[in-house]
Amino acid sequence: MNNELTRKDIEDMEAEIEHRKVVVRKELLEHVKEARAQGDLSENFEYYAAKKAKNQNESRIRFLERMIKTAKVIDDNTTEDQVGMNKSVTVRIEEDGSEETYKIVTTMRQNSLKGLISVESPLGKQLLGHRVGDRVNIKVSDNYSYEITITKIENTGLTEDDKIRDF
Repeated sequence: MNNELTRKDIEDMEAEIEHRKVVVRKELLEHVKEARAQGDLSENFEYYAAKKAKNQNESRIRFLERMIKTAKVIDDNTTEDQVGMNKSVTVRIEEDGSEETYKIVTTMRQNSLKGLISVESPLGKQLLGHRVGDRVNIKVSDNYSYEITITKIENTGLTEDDKIRDF
């Protein structure tokens, strides 16, 4: 399955790849050389730690490159007053009257603990395109669903906290 990514996601991933190849890779190779120069490698923790960090960096580069290569580029075709990509939406949950705020993002930026939900998640899919005042039925499973009402939509865009997630 291809991940749905925006052009901004791809640009950010390409920038991270470039940084990791040009800056981080050189630093980590230097750490490996320094640790290797300390002598006996069989009991050299610094050497193993440096090698592990170097391998993690290379793995992250491969992961990001694979994500870009297999990505499906999506555009946000919603209007200003509709729920769409990189917009924050406040909803009132009708069961208990509580309010929650979510930002709709791509899978590479999702972080439910920070209120960043994926456009591909059940909640994200069902909110897309709706407007303030709309009642939306959120189907969790065949046996359970709940109603929410959209109370506010803000075009917040991406912020520093909306980083590309790790593996």
